Amino acid sequence: MGVTGIIPAYNDEANIHDVIKKAGLYVDNIVVVDDGSIDSTAYIAEKMDAHVIKHDKHKGKMESLRTAFRYSQKFGNGPVIIINADDLYDSDAIPKLITPVMWMEADAVVGYNEYPGQGINTDLQSLIDMAPYLDSDGKYLSKYLSQNIGFTAFSSLSTASLTFTEDSLPEELCLVKDALNAGFKFKEVSVKKVKEKNTDIFYKHKIGVVVPAYNEEKLISTTIEGIPGYVNRIYVINDASTDNTAEVLNLVNDPRLSVITHEKNQGVGAAILHGYKRALQEDMDIMVVMGGDNQMNPAHMPSLLMPIIEGKADYTKGNRLGCDEFRCGMSSWRLFGNSLLSLITKIGSGYWHITDPQNGYTAISKHALSNIEIDTLYTYYGYCNDMLVKLNTFGFKTQDVTMPAHYGEEKSSIKYSRYMSKVSVMLFKKFLWRLKVKYSITNFHPLVLFYVFGMIFLPLGVLTGLYILLSGLVTGWYIPASLPLIGALFFIAGLQMTLFAMFFDMKECYRAMDVNI
Repeated sequence: MGVTGIIPAYNDEANIHDVIKKAGLYVDNIVVVDDGSIDSTAYIAEKMDAHVIKHDKHKGKMESLRTAFRYSQKFGNGPVIIINADDLYDSDAIPKLITPVMWMEADAVVGYNEYPGQGINTDLQSLIDMAPYLDSDGKYLSKYLSQNIGFTAFSSLSTASLTFTEDSLPEELCLVKDALNAGFKFKEVSVKKVKEKNTDIFYKHKIGVVVPAYNEEKLISTTIEGIPGYVNRIYVINDASTDNTAEVLNLVNDPRLSVITHEKNQGVGAAILHGYKRALQEDMDIMVVMGGDNQMNPAHMPSLLMPIIEGKADYTKGNRLGCDEFRCGMSSWRLFGNSLLSLITKIGSGYWHITDPQNGYTAISKHALSNIEIDTLYTYYGYCNDMLVKLNTFGFKTQDVTMPAHYGEEKSSIKYSRYMSKVSVMLFKKFLWRLKVKYSITNFHPLVLFYVFGMIFLPLGVLTGLYILLSGLVTGWYIPASLPLIGALFFIAGLQMTLFAMFFDMKECYRAMDVNI
């Protein structure tokens, strides 16, 4: 008799991965109803082998539950448990709710979060007057309606009594009431929250959001509307758009909005630079960068902000490569290019723990931003790579935040062949600058010598090998017997020196991040 977990979900890409992963330890089948989401919820659930049913449009939680319960019948007569997609409750409590059903102690089990001393919600008094249901311990069912419900479990017999009719109660408790009306037994189980979605801490900090925008007339308004209320200022940089972006911005009624207009297109890096400068002038504590194309989900913003607020990082950024389920919409070619550029950026920046450097969803502290010489920020799309080089050079902590990729209506204007070549050249120049400033001027480290000799000997070894190969196969020229030995010596010495330099560089990075290797 298998247990089925049903998860009604609507735009829950920020939590759905963890919810499914945790629930999968305790249930045999997971059914996710994607209720018309416009984010990556369904894709992530499918990649995690959940049974996914999609609603073409948003129909509400009750309709999602109706769909899920009907689908769950295919798995037999086992218990069914409703699991919320908000990831607020401890999944270890799932067996506590399933056990009373399996041992036939109850047909409907409610998980609730009980706060000491909290009484009945007066708005629910009508339910008490209408039907004073008691559980096995003589407690009113309605006592728990004011609490945040974590999980609700049903026996297969009781599911036939569910009418899926909405009233003033939470949807799960409407179903519990149906089971009670049909004469089934009820039980309550205390469930602890593992975290609170409390945004009060963000209101204690001045947070600014920088939004570079170039020809974003279709999506810029939606982007601004989605920015959370705890954000103090929104800096939209209209980078000489040729469409109606300026007119759309004029119609936005948000007192937090500050528009910076470029008369000439200067590039996304320059746009972000000017947004950063305005934020520093207005004394923002933390600056977040979000694209104007509505591809960066505001639900992930707390995950970027908290490491900075807690002092664990000075700069945080999104990472779409953290797991297979989060690479939605990323083609194999794009994934290959991103992985290659990640490796180049690791070498160039010295941040060996950072992946997906092209992810522009970032947050930075005022202290870090005001101490990294932002006036020289790269103005092309490689600005995010340049930021990492600067941050490492001046000793700031960075942290990746895993989040799914999201590609909406907007199509990228990046020409990847040109992008890769330009950014690679920029990274090499910035790499040399970092070696000079961090390991020569600020504090000398012998890894500079390892890198220098490695960059000399390794190419010499490769070129010598090519010369020998071409001479032997094509020209038939005489090759001195000592030349292959010299070429091999150059190659091995250069490779060893380069690897030693990388190791020392990595060690310095992890030492700054307080990580032992």
